[in-house]
Amino acid sequence: MPQQPQLRPAGGAAPAKGTDILLLGTDSRATITEQERRKFHAGGLACNCADVMMLVHVSAKRDRVSMISLPRDSFATIPAYTPKASAKQRPAHPAKLNGAYAEGGATLLERTVEAATGVSVEQYLQLDFRRFMDAVNQVGGVEVCTKRRLKDSKTKLNLAPGRHLLGGGQSLQYVRSRHVDPSADLGRIQRQQRFLVSALTRLTARKVLTDPVAMGRVARTLLGSAKVQQGFGKDGVKALVSLASALSKVPATRTEFATVPIAGFNPPKTGIGSTLRWDAAKTKAMFTKVREDRPLIAAGTDPKPADPPVFGKDVPVRGNRLACA
Repeated sequence: MPQQPQLRPAGGAAPAKGTDILLLGTDSRATITEQERRKFHAGGLACNCADVMMLVHVSAKRDRVSMISLPRDSFATIPAYTPKASAKQRPAHPAKLNGAYAEGGATLLERTVEAATGVSVEQYLQLDFRRFMDAVNQVGGVEVCTKRRLKDSKTKLNLAPGRHLLGGGQSLQYVRSRHVDPSADLGRIQRQQRFLVSALTRLTARKVLTDPVAMGRVARTLLGSAKVQQGFGKDGVKALVSLASALSKVPATRTEFATVPIAGFNPPKTGIGSTLRWDAAKTKAMFTKVREDRPLIAAGTDPKPADPPVFGKDVPVRGNRLACA
């Protein structure tokens, strides 16, 4: 039995108002050099999983953006599907959310996210280490800031309090670090959200979002070669350039960042391990707002993020709360 209720049956996500995009970062190291692996401590064995999963909702009027992070260890039910190498259908089965990518790539992960959230996903964009690093370098780096030292024993990230302009490799260390403090993946998710706010600020300041030529170059880097499976249609570059132009008009105060509400841990399951259990009531309320194109944050309120985040007490915040002061 699923350990968190499915909001809609697999494949039955309700058409949404606005646009919903699945942003996912894979753990593939195949496209970076051995020297880069050593320099940025990006070694280890890849599981061919999606380590970053974020549902991005752009309102119908394109005047608000809500970004909801989906923890990789969330319990999920992968819908029935037919593997490419087999004519026999595999029935629906429990797994960690990021395992859907390992089984069937971005399209199966897209279906799994739809089944878990009840939100229809129109497009998806997947990034590996190479495309992420190259895109950051292409815009001259991204500035991040921290009020406390960020030191990770695995990635070797070591940032003193203050502002730091990070290149592609250092940015990869920043968004991958999860051994900075006891908040683990929730802390990593918050840094990923902070990084996105900083990246949008950088792109806006350099007028990249509104320059079709410059943004076109960034879009081609993000999308990768024609061999890379992407969910932005035949003319993905044009679609990303159009989306970037719309985002340029959305101030940080009109962006929202959240993590799926977590209720706790499920008991370990053989072949799956320990998984996170979503808070059924809070999750349903959150994704109902997404489907109905409503803000996650109540008007007149301005929640502050805890740093580091507190397990079970995370709340949606506006992008300006995650930006450098």
